[in-house]
Amino acid sequence: MKFLRFGPVGQEKPGCLDADGRIRDLSGLVADFTSENVTIETLSRLSDTNITALPLIDESVRIGSCVGRPPNFYAIGLNYARHARETGNPEPLEPVLFSKATSCLSGPNDPLVLPQGSAKTDWEVELGVVIGRSAEHVSEADALSYVAGYCTVNDISERAYQIERGGQWIKGKSAPGFGPVGPWLVTPDEVADPQNLALTLSVNGDTQQDSSTADMIFSVSEIISYMSSFMRLLPGDIISTGTPEGVGLGQNPQRFLASGDIIVAEIAKLGKQRQEVE
Repeated sequence: MKFLRFGPVGQEKPGCLDADGRIRDLSGLVADFTSENVTIETLSRLSDTNITALPLIDESVRIGSCVGRPPNFYAIGLNYARHARETGNPEPLEPVLFSKATSCLSGPNDPLVLPQGSAKTDWEVELGVVIGRSAEHVSEADALSYVAGYCTVNDISERAYQIERGGQWIKGKSAPGFGPVGPWLVTPDEVADPQNLALTLSVNGDTQQDSSTADMIFSVSEIISYMSSFMRLLPGDIISTGTPEGVGLGQNPQRFLASGDIIVAEIAKLGKQRQEVE
């Protein structure tokens, strides 16, 4: 099933897509898709609902992040073999884990406002994983049973802030609007194999990234198991699992975003995003 959130910023309501791709209002059944309700149990209950009886929503409505107020927004760096090579880095021996501030979260089609003084803002289409129940010391064999759903993420990054200013990556990853998530939270029954999903991203119609999650160095199950050995993962946590080759940083000459650019990111089965740069 495909769940989503719709409405003005800060006033989003929960919804889902019906068999015809129309938005149905779930607000009579669940308050919102925030951490307390993005659980495997809640989403399973909602999946059993006769959604054809629910109110239809106009298709022109704004779509918000498919998860609201996540407890944590984690990300994995250098997790595609060809991306590691294009940036001149060796393949990591363990997942490179960092965080994005949850305040960077935005809707999949919201405009991207470049940070003040930014000169090197870059794109990164990524498979997002949303945790559906608390996880500690989870085995790789059981890891996928903790997933509430999958989504499209653009891990937008200001490379000068990330690389040239010292310290940790989070400050180059966390400006407002640097975390478009959605449009949908897609339940695992619709994603037979998270390691076999096509990812693409274009800028102004020119394809920049065109790859597959098959190129991931660490699989989704490996990432969840690894992270859960150091921390408790919580329902609603978002994990952005790394980007394939084709980022602006890895090009020669390097290419970064400018006002007026149009970014379109898409993952098979998980939906498309479109951001206009301001």
